[in-house]
Amino acid sequence: MDHIYLDHNATTPADPAVVEAMMPYFSGVYGNASSVHSYGRDARVALEKARETVAEFVGAETSEIYFTSGATEADNIAVKGVAYNLRKRKNHVIVGATEHSAILQPAEYLHEREGFDLDILPVNGEGFALKDKLAELINDKTAVISVMHGNHEMGAINDIAALSAIARDKGVLFHTDAVQTTGKVPVNVQDMGVDMMSLSGHKIYGPKGIGAIYIRQGVKVLPLFHGGPHEKKRRPGTENVAGAVGLARALELAANRREEDFTRLWDLSNSFIDRLQAAIPDVTLNSPRENRVPQTVNLAFAGVEGESTVLSLDMKGVAVSSGSACSSGSTGPSPVLSAMNISPALAQSSIRFSLGRSTTPEQIDRVLEILPPIIERLRSMSPTYG
Repeated sequence: MDHIYLDHNATTPADPAVVEAMMPYFSGVYGNASSVHSYGRDARVALEKARETVAEFVGAETSEIYFTSGATEADNIAVKGVAYNLRKRKNHVIVGATEHSAILQPAEYLHEREGFDLDILPVNGEGFALKDKLAELINDKTAVISVMHGNHEMGAINDIAALSAIARDKGVLFHTDAVQTTGKVPVNVQDMGVDMMSLSGHKIYGPKGIGAIYIRQGVKVLPLFHGGPHEKKRRPGTENVAGAVGLARALELAANRREEDFTRLWDLSNSFIDRLQAAIPDVTLNSPRENRVPQTVNLAFAGVEGESTVLSLDMKGVAVSSGSACSSGSTGPSPVLSAMNISPALAQSSIRFSLGRSTTPEQIDRVLEILPPIIERLRSMSPTYG
């Protein structure tokens, strides 16, 4: 049975060129990058070269890039690090309604356990943050705002430059989670006007366990833990040199093929939407048609439980998801879709198809053969459909 992987938003396979770039740093150049001897210096050279590559890719200064264990840590550093630093003067946080749990849960922790005020910036029916509402939520106690660039479940790309300008006019620090857009659409911290930005390796055909955060020069962030001088004391811990090298190589590959990938995946995903809605009745597109991360398609199949569809497709060799991998196991409807005012029944019938570099037209053809009879069978057993 041929396998078809349509869950690239959860993770991507490491590109062979990335693996090749990393290999020397597991056994050949294995020194601790903080050591002063030649082994450490060789590792340090590789680490700083990787930092330069990341900085160049996002339009930052090299000194503004800090390596982390992934985007979850980077998001926590941005939200909690700024909040803790400003808590004597400011105790208010604003986050987007459709953020990843790596943003929502730190914000909720600050509210429930640390006494911070928390406001949620609402979205419209397509998942775009409501810019007009942001200025209304900001007050003189607002410490930090975090609104994601591209959504992980339905792909809406927010106008971060406009949102950050509102924050800047109010003197409030602004962070964006760019995990799902980095390497897929243009991402430049200067053009976006952000003070902080998170990205991750394993979403862009790089390794797991490595991410980075851009922190604009002059922004003060308290470290979340302590134990060494690494990353200018903002992220202590022995540096993951191999991971940083892999992240940098993945970004180099993305820079070379981003436009080609975008065009191909945009055309392929739009064709998939049109053909699927023609083949199966009562299919609702949750993703926006425009301003969407090209590989992300979220569809609701009325009368069918999303998990049943996921498992049925998996039995046929097709991997998809019913939401974020980081919230798998939840029995309720997707918080992202709920924030878009999609009904609980429709939200629970939704499936995320996320395409990638390996996705072919032939694979899409195969999914269009497999899926209609699955939906028909599941609907025939549903007490709520028909």
